[in-house]
Amino acid sequence: MSYKIFIYTALPCEAKPLVEHFKLKKCVDVQPFAVYVQGDICLTVTGIGKTAMAAGIAYMQALFAGSDYAVLMNIGVAGHRDYALGDLYLADKITDMESHRHYYPPLIGKALCPSCAVKTSSRPQLDYHHAELCDMEASAFYETAIRFTTGELVQCLKVISDNQAAPANLIQAKEVSVLIAAHVATIEKLILQAVELAALIMPPQTPLFEQLIQQHHFTVSAQTQLKAQLTRWAVLTNHQPLVMDAAELHNGKDVLRWLEQQISKVDVFL
Repeated sequence: MSYKIFIYTALPCEAKPLVEHFKLKKCVDVQPFAVYVQGDICLTVTGIGKTAMAAGIAYMQALFAGSDYAVLMNIGVAGHRDYALGDLYLADKITDMESHRHYYPPLIGKALCPSCAVKTSSRPQLDYHHAELCDMEASAFYETAIRFTTGELVQCLKVISDNQAAPANLIQAKEVSVLIAAHVATIEKLILQAVELAALIMPPQTPLFEQLIQQHHFTVSAQTQLKAQLTRWAVLTNHQPLVMDAAELHNGKDVLRWLEQQISKVDVFL
C-alpha cells in the first residue's frame, strides 16, 4: 500500500479532528506509531519533539511512500506572545533554536490563511517573548520531509494554542482538538492545493540530468539534490530550458550552487 498525502501530528488530540473529518481508520499493522489511513491519506501521530517527528517521518516514508511527489504536512499547535487562541498560520520560515538552521517552506497557491515564522525548540517556551510562533517539531519535520519530496509539497500548519494570557500549562487536550477542528475545512483546501501542484510536477528533463552526472562527479546525496533542484526549476518556470556556461562549472558542487542561484532569481506567480 502507498499513499500520496502524509499528515504528521505530534499529539493524538491534534490528530483527532483530522481523523474524524477525513474518516480515517486505525492501521493495526503499524506498531511504532499510531497511524490512520483512508484513500490517499496517511496520518501519523509521532509523539512530541524533534526526534520523534523525524523518526515518524522516516519510518512512514520508508514503509508507505509510493510517489516521488507526495504531499507531506505537519499540522499541530504552537504558542505565541499575543496571537489569539485558535488562529491558523502557515509557516513561511522555520528556525531551529538549537542548530540555528533556517528553512523557508515555499508558499503555494492562493493564500487561505496568514503565514508566519516558526521557532522550534527542544523545550517548551513559556516566557512568550518571541515574535515568532513557538513549537517543538516544525524544524525536524521540514528538514526530514524535504528528503522525500520537493519543497513545494512540504507545508507546516500551526494553530495558536497558548499565549501570555493563556499559557501552555493551562492547555487541555480537548481544547486543542476543538481549536484544530475549527480549521479542518481550510486545512483540506490547503491539502488540495498541494495535491493539484503535485499533479502538475513533471520529472526533470532526463537528458540534462544524465548529461550533468556524466560531466561531473555527484555523490548519491548530491544526485538527489540535483534531481530536486531540476524539478523545482521545472515547476517554477513551466519547464523553461536551462542555459549553463560549462566553463564556469568545474564540479558537482558548482552545478548545485549555480542551480540554487538561478532558482532564487525566479519570480513565482502561482
